[in-house]
Amino acid sequence: MLFIQYPEPAFRIKKEEGRELLFDRLRKKWVLLTPEEWVRQNFISYLTASKGYPLSLIAVEKEFRLGELKKRFDILVYNNRHEPWMMVECKAMDIELNDAVLEQLLRYHITLPVKYLVITNGKQSFGFRKVNGQLLEMDELPAAEQ
Repeated sequence: MLFIQYPEPAFRIKKEEGRELLFDRLRKKWVLLTPEEWVRQNFISYLTASKGYPLSLIAVEKEFRLGELKKRFDILVYNNRHEPWMMVECKAMDIELNDAVLEQLLRYHITLPVKYLVITNGKQSFGFRKVNGQLLEMDELPAAEQ
């Protein structure tokens, strides 16, 4: 399991028509503040503030095709050559991180092969490195690729 020490949240949040919205600095727009979005935004803050990943190399909620299906990844981190490098699947805090969650990420990995895979629900996080077709569990995320 990964130990994640999240930075203090510094999000812009507003209420509009009875709903809470959070300003997503990557998408540059206000998004509905769902439990999963809270986890996603905190994980992005961890990647940028604690691990030094450049915000410019992180993509959020982009659509891609998995066969005939349209899917969206939660977080995709690119390396300095702008190649997909790490994919993160975020779940709400009350969702258990089980084999089904990892299998979802592995299906996405078919279309978007990356070196690192992460699943998180904000309370727990598991990271894996792909080596010779095997998934090896990590106890720490790699430093940002320079």
